[in-house]
Amino acid sequence: MSADAVYTHGHHASVLSSHQWRTVENSAAYLVEHLRPGASVLDIGCGPGTITAGLADRVAPGRVVAADSAETVLDEARRSAGGRSNIEFAVADVHALDFPDAAFDVVHAHQVLQHVADPVTALREMRRVTRPGGVVAVRDVDFGTVTWHPDPPGMDGWLPVYRAVARGNGGEPDAGRYLVSWARAAGFADITATASAWCFATPEEREWWSETWGGRMVRSAVADQAVAGGHASRDELEGFYAGWKAWAAADDGWFSLTHGEIICRR
Repeated sequence: MSADAVYTHGHHASVLSSHQWRTVENSAAYLVEHLRPGASVLDIGCGPGTITAGLADRVAPGRVVAADSAETVLDEARRSAGGRSNIEFAVADVHALDFPDAAFDVVHAHQVLQHVADPVTALREMRRVTRPGGVVAVRDVDFGTVTWHPDPPGMDGWLPVYRAVARGNGGEPDAGRYLVSWARAAGFADITATASAWCFATPEEREWWSETWGGRMVRSAVADQAVAGGHASRDELEGFYAGWKAWAAADDGWFSLTHGEIICRR
């Protein structure tokens, strides 16, 4: 994303808790077969760098560049790097990447295109910096697939409000379903599309997930934007949080969301 884009979630602890949980195994498994020792990787929108660290282990001694639009987030990524010598860090705008043509074997973006102003331009830039024979790998959630049980009073309101906030910022919360279309518009012809899901059902998972999503509906930039945009009142947001906590407390609680994934060959 560009430096002046609005990142809907912000960087509150409730958001970073989710970001820091992500690994190659739970968030980029579709990419693993395309990683090899010595490959060069650009990880766009790296966030706190937990996926980046896993990518770096799989391509070592290959070079990995962890790129994000926020310098403060790169500080978190540096900590996640844990002294790995093959990771570099860069502030980057995905719409205008400051890298030469054909610079990387793999360009990866996880949960990025749903937030950018122009996903087709972003994919064109990702394509430009990928060498012939390399791959662009993108994974984004489709909020239209989110489902849960049970549905306690108050919880059902969070999703329409979140989607309104995201679209108000120029993003597309259902990005997963559009990835193939965007990639074709960006000039890719060889595209493999898959999907995978996150599911949270154990007591520990439900408690954590209710705080990362229920919590951000009252304490993060999402909450502030929801109120400022007239999408919800503070009292309504507190009601969403209460619903999330009631869901987490249910012995039969279950939550799932699906992600679209694409491997685009250059």
